[in-house]
Amino acid sequence: MSKTVPPITGTWRLYLVLTVLLLGVIALVWKVLSLNVVERDFLQGQGDARTLRTEPIMAHRGMITDRNGEPLAISSPVKSIWLNPREIAGNPVHIEQLADALDLNVEDLSESIANNAGREFMYVQRRMPPLEADRVLALGIDGVYSRQEYQRYYPQGEITAQLIGFSNIDDEGQEGLELAYDDWLRGVPGRQQVMKDRRGRIIRELNTLEQAQPGRALELSIDFRIQNLAYRELKAEFVQRQARAASAVVLDVETGEVLAMVNQPSFNPHNRQSLGDFGSLRNRAVTDLFEPGSTIKPFTAVAALETGQFNRHSLLDTSPGRIRVGRDSVNDRGNDYGEISLEQVIVKSSNVGTALTALQIGHEPLRDVLQRVGFGEGIATGFPGEQTGMLPSHRVWHDIETATLSFGYGLSTTTLQLAQAYAVLASGGIFRQVSLLKGGGGGLPGGQSERRVLDEGITREVQAMLEAVVDVDRGGFDGASVPFYRVAGKTGTARVVGARGYEANLTNSMFAGYAPADDPRIVVVVIINEPQGTQRYGSQVAAPIFSRIAAGAMRLLEVPPQNDDSLNQLRLTAR
Repeated sequence: MSKTVPPITGTWRLYLVLTVLLLGVIALVWKVLSLNVVERDFLQGQGDARTLRTEPIMAHRGMITDRNGEPLAISSPVKSIWLNPREIAGNPVHIEQLADALDLNVEDLSESIANNAGREFMYVQRRMPPLEADRVLALGIDGVYSRQEYQRYYPQGEITAQLIGFSNIDDEGQEGLELAYDDWLRGVPGRQQVMKDRRGRIIRELNTLEQAQPGRALELSIDFRIQNLAYRELKAEFVQRQARAASAVVLDVETGEVLAMVNQPSFNPHNRQSLGDFGSLRNRAVTDLFEPGSTIKPFTAVAALETGQFNRHSLLDTSPGRIRVGRDSVNDRGNDYGEISLEQVIVKSSNVGTALTALQIGHEPLRDVLQRVGFGEGIATGFPGEQTGMLPSHRVWHDIETATLSFGYGLSTTTLQLAQAYAVLASGGIFRQVSLLKGGGGGLPGGQSERRVLDEGITREVQAMLEAVVDVDRGGFDGASVPFYRVAGKTGTARVVGARGYEANLTNSMFAGYAPADDPRIVVVVIINEPQGTQRYGSQVAAPIFSRIAAGAMRLLEVPPQNDDSLNQLRLTAR
């Protein structure tokens, strides 16, 4: 006989299932409430810590341009590959893949990663082209990432290398104007918050915390067309003469702005590792000192005229081509010019005549003139390593010191300083602050932009003497002449000091002058250090470079010929 199951048994089981389901729902609701209310801030922070990052926004350096907007230094976007050594250290396969992709030695890379295993950041390759960096990232190697940076590029290469200088791998100025104006050119990085995936790739840019501020542009006084011309002519002569070094400067007479500044030897700013001689880095036009030799003689003439004891036609007896000064002697290199005027002393470059003039007027007027035109004083362009030169200030002056100072020995100067002094002569006695920036880099003390330091009438007399130096009809030479323009200037040939005094076979060849002579626009100074060969005088070596640079600059600046004879010659040539 079968038994009947009481109905309560089925009801009990139903209540048990419902109770379990209710407890599950309660637990689920509690967990949801716990995650969204009780632990919300903690969990949100943990999630953000794993996905949100603050990344720098790189700021590029300011562009450097010439006075016409021609780029001389620009920043190009690049990418740098970096890795987290902790993530990749235990994966030799990935290390080998990365080394192959970057063309690196596997053993060296493995050793570097092992040495930095405790760190979370290590650069592997800096400043790669973006496309190449993206190909590396496309391999999907864990722990390998990229960062955007900027690389400095110098479109004009070695032509402006020593002037512009360069920045290092961290985009900090190291030499030249890059160093001098680093604070101005350097940008200020910004910050942004981003979301990254587990491979460290940015999947979303959330917000910008701080805007990046790019560096400010720097506009130079340089005219790249004249810079290129001067560099080409200087390099050709430097190579031909097998010289130790060379420099040239072109100044705007009306403003004091530097239109060109070139040196030899130079270097490629994009391949500095190949430098054998770090002397090539120097901007010799502002850092290297030399004795200016006969290029100082026009200032001796200025001092003589200022005393009132001389005029252009005052006669000096230079026979027999040498004089005794104390226990020393001064000579005219075997020439006997006889009785000649002060103008002819400058034209013939007579050491004897210049010494006689200086001994008659004394050292004080001469030194005063040299100081007024800038010798022994800082030029204050702000260029790193700029030299002030040396102007002697003896308590007791011996006659030989006065005599040698009159023709450029016993003092030192730079190419730029000599150009500044000749700009005073070219401008009729006005001293203007030299500047490497367009529009000038600041005035003179007292807020002045210029000041008169020489009498205009006296300066005009000396200008006539300098024009006679390059006028064959007045006893000069034609090595510095410029077709269709009148020019003026002075040669210089100074012996070089060696270990035992002045070397017999080593000289510096110089020419300093301006054009056009009757309305000066530019000053050009050229120095060739220790040229080799039989031709070593300034008239043979430096003057022809002046001629070619001045001729090209007149065309580039569109300066019209200065007289009717030149115009007629130009018309005949055109036919």
